[in-house]
Amino acid sequence: MLEKKLFGIDCPGCGLQRSIVLFLKGDFGAAFDMYPAIFTLIPLVLFSIASQFTRFRFDTYIKVTLGITSGAIILVNYILKMTHLTH
Repeated sequence: MLEKKLFGIDCPGCGLQRSIVLFLKGDFGAAFDMYPAIFTLIPLVLFSIASQFTRFRFDTYIKVTLGITSGAIILVNYILKMTHLTH
């Protein structure tokens, strides 16, 4: 939020908290519109927590795949958001 106040642009994480609230309320479309990476971040967090208590065969592969996918979605969404602001 500080970036928005100081520079007038969103940060890559802007909208995440509102998206989580919308997701928990069951408004999945609005959650996706607010922050598209929500659908990879939630499984990543839940799987990371579960893997602390249960051993999974490909846990590292799953975590890395979800992490890279989440990062790519965040990056692409941020680039699209920034290019939209300049036009």
